[in-house]
Amino acid sequence: MVAMHASALDGVARNPALPTPLLLRLLAFDADGGRPPRGALQRAGLPEAAVVVVLAHPHPGARTDFAMSAGAEPRQRARLVDDPSPKVRAALAYGPEVYDPRTRVEPLPDAVCVRLLDDPAPSVRTALLESPHLAPSFVASLAGHHRATARREAVRAWEGLSPGDRSALLADPDPEVRRAAAQWECRRDAQITAGLLRDPMSGAGALRRGLLDRTDAERCVAERTHLAALAENPSLPDDLVDRLAVDPDEAVRLAVSLRPELTEERRMAIDFTVGEFDRGDGVPWVRDGLADPGVLRRAVVSAHPLLRRTAARSPHLPPDLLGRLARTEDPVVENLLAIHHPDTPEEVLMRVYDRLGGTFSAWMAQTHPRFPREGLAVRYADHPDGKYRRLAVRDPAATPGLIERLSHDPEVWTRQAAAGDPRLPLHRLREALDVPELASSAGANPALPADEMAAVLDRAGIPA
Repeated sequence: MVAMHASALDGVARNPALPTPLLLRLLAFDADGGRPPRGALQRAGLPEAAVVVVLAHPHPGARTDFAMSAGAEPRQRARLVDDPSPKVRAALAYGPEVYDPRTRVEPLPDAVCVRLLDDPAPSVRTALLESPHLAPSFVASLAGHHRATARREAVRAWEGLSPGDRSALLADPDPEVRRAAAQWECRRDAQITAGLLRDPMSGAGALRRGLLDRTDAERCVAERTHLAALAENPSLPDDLVDRLAVDPDEAVRLAVSLRPELTEERRMAIDFTVGEFDRGDGVPWVRDGLADPGVLRRAVVSAHPLLRRTAARSPHLPPDLLGRLARTEDPVVENLLAIHHPDTPEEVLMRVYDRLGGTFSAWMAQTHPRFPREGLAVRYADHPDGKYRRLAVRDPAATPGLIERLSHDPEVWTRQAAAGDPRLPLHRLREALDVPELASSAGANPALPADEMAAVLDRAGIPA
């Protein structure tokens, strides 16, 4: 493959207007140990003819890329369950790597997961159990599996298990399974909690979640055992909560301040400190209630920054709560709203864009449904900052002449945005294919004629 055209080839592989015959030609590429570009293998909506080519591709890396494609249907990827390469089967078992929190990956069919769980390669079995994409029904079915590693994962579906399955896991012959099960059941059983407290590997978790009798709670406070974890415990007696609220350890006071039962007056009377960039990952009752209107309202109206920041992760915020968070003047809240909420106000999105810049802002501008488009050319085409000139390309009213001018911009990201815009005049689009930093964007431009796409494949050595 000729290196100078590799980026153009990568762009063509992603091009939404790539004709099926050229797609099939690209997918079949396997010369000199090479493989098709990942953009072709992980396109959404591959036709059946293309799927057949990928499944039979001689390069296992090509099949691996398809196995981890978020754009492929689960039943399409599942056809790799009998692939001869354990690496391909492990990639299938784990599933797509997802970086956009708004992306949802449909799980593989349960029957396929059953086969992967009994795969002869340990790497495949491990990848499946570590997958974040398993269906709850499949996780629950692991309770009776003959392998202890599978039974240990079944506890993730604890509340959905039958009483018999829960009892069996609590008495499992494997100590790791018993410990994992006890960590869930201790929430409603003080005797199990007491047993976990005697286990150095389980003490902190039991103190954080388990049902505590008063004697154990008082002893842990007196001995200062995992106090920050204890401060989160839902069953901690109220007088011990008050004692920990004035503890000399700042982490303990902060943990107390996040307890769900506190009134706002009591919460804000605690002397706690919140880090400037702390996103509130440790507020489980809010994190678990992001679809609960009552939980969201309590968190949003609170003066506690971590409650508000955790609530800002919810895509279910009603308009009044969304508006209230948008007015908090907290950069962390604004960043999280921009990532998670489809109705984040334009002014918040623009503040985030201005503050963060870089790849995150580019991603947000391209993917957020509320990010502004109209009027950007007039406002930003001559802006001194290149990241704003790049926004001018988004304007539906931007003229081909402006797009061409921006394709020569001093800022490379602005040039790349213009090179990928279908309004770019054809002569400049052809030129951009031979400019190293623009070739990929130009190759992905949907206005690129099919004969030009074919020429890119020719120059890259892709056989016809």
